[in-house]
Amino acid sequence: MRANAIHNANMKAENSNPHEAAALARVAEAAREVQAASAAIEAHFTAVGERRASALELARLTAVVQELEDARLALALVIDNGNR
Repeated sequence: MRANAIHNANMKAENSNPHEAAALARVAEAAREVQAASAAIEAHFTAVGERRASALELARLTAVVQELEDARLALALVIDNGNR
């Protein structure tokens, strides 16, 4: 269901504005990166006897979450500018 919503949003962006499409693609890529970084950290908590993620993994998660926030803001600005 979520995949359909993303696909529909991608189609709307592609049909309306190349800047919006690029901003939406950036959000989608950032979301995938957050998911991958989270999964890497989660693996430490599901492994028997291991309960700590490395500083590098935590730094990566922090960086990709920041990129996702930046990408969402950029998309919001593109959409807002398109509605004027």
